[in-house]
Amino acid sequence: MTELLKISLPDGSVREMERGSTPADVAAAIGPGLAKAAIAARVDGELRDINRPFEGDAELALITSRDEEDALELARHDFAHVLAEAVQALWPGTQITFGPATDDGFYYDVKAPDTREPFSMDDLPAIEEKMREIIKADKPLRREVWSRQQLIDKWEAEGETFKAEWARELPEDEELTVYWSGEDWLDMCRGPHLASTGKLDPQAFKLMRVAGAYWRGDQKNAQLTRIYGTGWLNKKQLNAHLTRLEEAAKRDHRKLGREMDLFHLQEEAHGSVFWHPKGYRIWRELEAYMRRKMDGGGYREIKTPQLMDVRQWEQSGHWGKYAENMFAVPDIVPEVEGLGDDNGGKGANPQVAGDADWMAIKPMNCPAHVLVFKQGITSYRDLPIRLGEMGCCHRNEPHGALHGLMRVRQFTQDDAHIFCTESQVVEEVRAFCKLADEVYSDFGFKYEIKLALRPEKRLGSDADWDRAEQELRDAVAEAGMDNETYGWEELPGEGAFYAPKLEWHLTDAIGRTWQVGTIQGDRVLPERLDASYVGEDGEKHRPVMLHRAIFGSYERFIGILIEHFAGRLPVWLAPVQAVVATIVSDADDYAREAVAKLQAAGIRVESDLRNEKINYKVREHSLAKVPHLLVVGKREAEEGTVAVRTLGEKEQRVMSLDEAIVMLKDGATPPDLREG
Repeated sequence: MTELLKISLPDGSVREMERGSTPADVAAAIGPGLAKAAIAARVDGELRDINRPFEGDAELALITSRDEEDALELARHDFAHVLAEAVQALWPGTQITFGPATDDGFYYDVKAPDTREPFSMDDLPAIEEKMREIIKADKPLRREVWSRQQLIDKWEAEGETFKAEWARELPEDEELTVYWSGEDWLDMCRGPHLASTGKLDPQAFKLMRVAGAYWRGDQKNAQLTRIYGTGWLNKKQLNAHLTRLEEAAKRDHRKLGREMDLFHLQEEAHGSVFWHPKGYRIWRELEAYMRRKMDGGGYREIKTPQLMDVRQWEQSGHWGKYAENMFAVPDIVPEVEGLGDDNGGKGANPQVAGDADWMAIKPMNCPAHVLVFKQGITSYRDLPIRLGEMGCCHRNEPHGALHGLMRVRQFTQDDAHIFCTESQVVEEVRAFCKLADEVYSDFGFKYEIKLALRPEKRLGSDADWDRAEQELRDAVAEAGMDNETYGWEELPGEGAFYAPKLEWHLTDAIGRTWQVGTIQGDRVLPERLDASYVGEDGEKHRPVMLHRAIFGSYERFIGILIEHFAGRLPVWLAPVQAVVATIVSDADDYAREAVAKLQAAGIRVESDLRNEKINYKVREHSLAKVPHLLVVGKREAEEGTVAVRTLGEKEQRVMSLDEAIVMLKDGATPPDLREG
């Protein structure tokens, strides 16, 4: 008698299928339309190949291109394998390593054969053509289980030294799989994959660039070439992505930062920003805005040290979890041999004693805030205590990871910590949700809220994690934000090692998302650093510590704002809000008078009295993203008017100087200070 398996479907129905059947067989039994559309399957929650047989009774959900997240992951994984196959077909002797899917595409690390130079951008057209040829050949992608020794023998025989090294480290008792592309090419891979290369759209990918990469990410190892591509489900999606990239390039904050004279970076201070006067004006306006918000929310601002004894970081748990990202310095005055030209041209040679104590530059403010909280005896009547700091921090990011203002080594947070009782947590988090909403709305951002849950490696008891996660859920629910409007979602395993966290993901003008604000409910740090308050019962109790930020860091938030607004910042944030430019020198005195009146009204204004044509001046100030250009000539001087050219508008408006001042003052007023 044929053994039948029970396959449960999402609608509650159950199909009986013969042992050896696959999800593709179930799709065909349901109907030809689904058989054609189904590209993969979730079997008991695990994403699998559509042609992989069931091992027993199972719950089945068929995946189609409408399940975009899964479909894109599969397609990008397949594009990576097709890329590797194409490179080896074009240049036999190429060694392949690994090629994962990424957020918008895929890459593969390869080593060119010794007979040629490393791969370059010039090779990409030929690789793309070969990839399309493989896709159009509709080669079946077939899964097989191999032993570790089979893998080692295969790779050693073919000179694949990197793959062989990796195979030797695989556990013998683990199921190891390879995937064939047709009958002539394979790669070891956990899968899953589409049924064949022909399921990919040959017009839905593009190879983007090449970069150097080290085997296993270690610069002591062999250097490889990483070939990056972007991959999508169809050409329409690809074109939309390429358009976004083109728009993003125009908005690149590094490019606009130069054009607007806001900041620069240089090798003498890797990952630290040199702010120019105009850029620091943006910073100061943001800082003043955030201080008003924090003052209104009952926060008290403090300032804590940059350097603290390493033992403090050991006690907090950061040294054990985070030491590789911290800068440490010896707590001594070093003996120095040679001080330049005064010592015969010898360079300084500081000596550090082997028994020197060590200090660490803070990568975060939290432990210092606990130390402030611990000064004196705190009563339950004093809680909640909200301590805020515009805290400068340093993190030892790798040079290759640094990226303009978005990824730096020195940064300043709009940081705060709330110390409260267990019963106050939900209300404090709810109030923070409201505050964050006000701030992001003032900048015109839409956002989504995510709850990052406990990671595998963490501190604290499961009971504490259960309580902390539920408090965050309850707070978002009380704020009315645990719904699709706010993109509410829970993210398993993505919390910090000491606490779950709520994350605010902003969407910018071209559809990119940025994770910015957070709040975390922490019971670990107060315990480790012995923070306590006296309860109503006269006994000592641990406070709950809420870590929170809205901008995240000033550097990154300014970078996001520059790109979101394409440099055309709201008038209240613009470093120069208006320029009075003359057409003829006869209007110079009137221009100076206009500047004086605008400055008296609180407008950040400059004059441009140069002997240049007005069109030249318009172009220059437009490039600098000045919101308003007030043009004055002989007629304007006689009539007390200005011709206002607003950035992004084609027509100019002529109005009295007093009317212009009223208009500019309105735009120059920060949103939290406007009436109504």
